[in-house]
Amino acid sequence: MTNENKHSDCSNMANQGMNDASSARKGSITHVIFDMDGLLLGINTEKFYTEVQEIILARYNKNFDWSLKAKMMGKKAIEAARVFVEETGISDSLTAEDFLEEREEMLQKMFPTSDLMPGASRLIHHLHENGIPICVATGTHTRHFDLKTQRHSELFSLMHHIIRGDDPEVKQGKPSPDIFLAAANRFEGGPVDPLRILVFEDAPSGVLAAKNAGMSVVMIPDARLDSTYHKVADQVLKSLLDFSPADWGLPPFENASTKLN
Repeated sequence: MTNENKHSDCSNMANQGMNDASSARKGSITHVIFDMDGLLLGINTEKFYTEVQEIILARYNKNFDWSLKAKMMGKKAIEAARVFVEETGISDSLTAEDFLEEREEMLQKMFPTSDLMPGASRLIHHLHENGIPICVATGTHTRHFDLKTQRHSELFSLMHHIIRGDDPEVKQGKPSPDIFLAAANRFEGGPVDPLRILVFEDAPSGVLAAKNAGMSVVMIPDARLDSTYHKVADQVLKSLLDFSPADWGLPPFENASTKLN
């Protein structure tokens, strides 16, 4: 989800109820893992990638569409770059490596302006204050992570740990479960049983990665993403503002004002 206005008509959004398997886990969730791009950091972060990739493709008289974006989301940079040049048919003119180098120059100037998604701060503070161990598992490499989060250091300091895409334990990007299994291993007293972990994701490949790791997943997809990608998730919501911790046996928001902030 990309803006607060989308929350105002949430009643029009088709919310997927939790399936039998995920409902059976209600009350067993003890730890939470967050993706970052498009989930905690949103509007600008994803928009930046899209804008840069549109500029590059325009040189070849090609368009960057959502079917291509969906295939790239959540993957490691080099893996997404290969999808980009191969799916668009420009691999003979632009290598994946050259694409990344060109994209990097433009992104360096954009990332420091990244904004938080609606509901992100509220949920993270709530879980932290109630003693629920939380972490971030993002395909973003350290150099980009530092740029994207520099305005939000206080919020990210609440995380027990942060796993980035260039972590040595992450051999393969999403939809491989590597990054979520690495995250589970590093909680205090870890590894944590995947059945006790709830993951928040926006990307189809990230949802698959979490399910491949044996974890439950709440998906907060961009409204433009084809709904066929929603099917794998245990729950689909329009925004983090719509998440009810009590649905998963987590401490509920104490009052209405907390819930809406």
